Amino acid sequence: MKKRIVIVDDEPITKIDIRELLCEAGYDVVGEASDGFEAIDVCRMYSPDLVIMDIKMPILDGLKASKIIMREKLAGGILLLSAFNDTDYIQQAREVGALGYLVKPLDEKSFIPTIETAIAKGKELNRLEIEVRKVSQKLEDRKAIDIAKGLLMRERQLTEDEAYKFIRKLSMDRRCSMGEIARTIMIMYE
Repeated sequence: MKKRIVIVDDEPITKIDIRELLCEAGYDVVGEASDGFEAIDVCRMYSPDLVIMDIKMPILDGLKASKIIMREKLAGGILLLSAFNDTDYIQQAREVGALGYLVKPLDEKSFIPTIETAIAKGKELNRLEIEVRKVSQKLEDRKAIDIAKGLLMRERQLTEDEAYKFIRKLSMDRRCSMGEIARTIMIMYE
């Protein structure tokens, strides 16, 4: 499947040049924008794998738009562009979660490898985020189950093993997670 990219720059010539490079390399440019607000709208429509965005734009700049795009998870990642090799901009790019920073004019030899690396990093970060959420949920479920077992032991005079089996049986009978059952038991005995 072709990787989907959105190009955001207020300079039409830059957008055309980037589009040509990407299309020649087999990418699917699904949208273009000229400012940060348009970028957010286009990302909401297409959920691209990567946004290539200029930092300096009118209305809403690339850094502020990047914050919103990353916070709302509207794209797999962002690669920021600037005419300035400025350490302050580079630091701000890191802070908003950009996967890379390129200085214009673009070096055609390194552009596509940078795109590939940014997309791969974006996918890896997304995978890790999902994994962290799963582990966090398991931990929260485990805590809830332990509390619910304690409540059942106290309120129903069950052993720890009996309380665990009670929660597990309810979970299977109700076809929901043990964590959900545990949270319900916690509410029951508030």
